[in-house]
Amino acid sequence: MEAKKCNESRVVRIMRVFPNDVNDHHTLFGGNLMSNADMIASISATRHSRRECVTASTDSVDFLSPITPKDSVCFESFVTWTGTSSIEVFVKIIAENMLSGERKIAATAFLTFVALDEDGKPTKVPGVIPESEEEKKLFETGNERAEKRKEHRKSSKELAAYFTTNKPWE
Repeated sequence: MEAKKCNESRVVRIMRVFPNDVNDHHTLFGGNLMSNADMIASISATRHSRRECVTASTDSVDFLSPITPKDSVCFESFVTWTGTSSIEVFVKIIAENMLSGERKIAATAFLTFVALDEDGKPTKVPGVIPESEEEKKLFETGNERAEKRKEHRKSSKELAAYFTTNKPWE
């Protein structure tokens, strides 16, 4: 299985922020941003693997600058690192003031997907070939993020063992 360039999985989506997209602070709803990030990241993962992919985790979403109705929002995603069947996707969210043209990094996110075979089981995925400085930096730090994901998942499973499935009103 040949490795693929990050650019082969690149997805870009641009949207305008309308009044119904914002919260009481007149900034884009965080859930709206997260939904869009998951949607385009899933396309990147599928393009990279050419397999059905499921979201395994949203590793982080960092809101760095508010997005307002004066902005357009550009979501850019691409695969940055892979394991055996896991695919890490980086999403960069850029807000652009449509009147001044000023652009800023408004948020960043890392999501992990698992590629599935025809039987719905995890399957091997191609490696990654980074080219730009941005891609190389993300690729070089991918193993570290993967280790943190493993530790976090283990802790989450241990904690989940203490939770009940009882109905809250019982």
